[in-house]
Amino acid sequence: MKAIITATELAHDLTGANPPVLLDVRWQLSMAKAAGAPAFDGRAEYAAGHLPGAVFVDLDAELASAPGERGRHPLPDLKEFGAAMRRAGVSPGRPVVVYDGGQGWAAARAWWLLRWTGHPDVRVLDGGLPAWEGTLSTDVPAPAQGDFEPVPGPGGLLDADAAAALARSGVLLDARAAERYRGDVEPIDRVGGHIPGAVSAPTTENVTADGRFLPAEELRARFKNLGATQDAEVGVYCGSGVSAAHEALALAVAGIPAALYVGSWSEWSSDPSRPVATGPDPQ
Repeated sequence: MKAIITATELAHDLTGANPPVLLDVRWQLSMAKAAGAPAFDGRAEYAAGHLPGAVFVDLDAELASAPGERGRHPLPDLKEFGAAMRRAGVSPGRPVVVYDGGQGWAAARAWWLLRWTGHPDVRVLDGGLPAWEGTLSTDVPAPAQGDFEPVPGPGGLLDADAAAALARSGVLLDARAAERYRGDVEPIDRVGGHIPGAVSAPTTENVTADGRFLPAEELRARFKNLGATQDAEVGVYCGSGVSAAHEALALAVAGIPAALYVGSWSEWSSDPSRPVATGPDPQ
């Protein structure tokens, strides 16, 4: 199954006998609130115009639980997540296409959660909303109730201890910006740096200037240079398990399975007893 879909492919599939459920997950990491400015409002963006038939999904409320010791975007309560997906019309027998405002991070978080909990056919719109050339709608749909029941599969998820072990035994990729990996700056978390042994792999380098993923062969070459191949045990993390989901999606496009450390640096760095590495070298 492909992990991403082009706008042209999506337009075709929407006219088919089993059109996909569309989920709009517009969200972005913003420091505006800390500066006293209004925070990004994905629901307002959705209300101003979305793909016809798309249902808005709130990343903070439906794809994560409340911030705390497990990080800024811990796993959601699976009963609540399942209820949110069913309200959106999600069923295992119908494909799902997820999109966001173009960055791809939020859409990837929804993709990862649905795949990890057993949905067999989920794709992300490559390039997000800006890639869509069709009309937009302001109508709020009322989809028929879905029957998706999330059941986590074996593997695919890392906790802090497993992430630390994987950094020694396999390949643990850090999807954040390189300056945060090195510890040069840390605008959000308690301390800067990275998990010892993790390799810097900013997820922004997986896409072109318009937010579309690089071709699969280019992604495979990039990840091979970082030590991540189909034969390696690979994991990813970021600040709070959102941009790392985008890296996991890029790895999937390249044909490389990867596990996600959802707590990521926001959980790791909150515990002063955990080691922190700084600088460009993994150790």
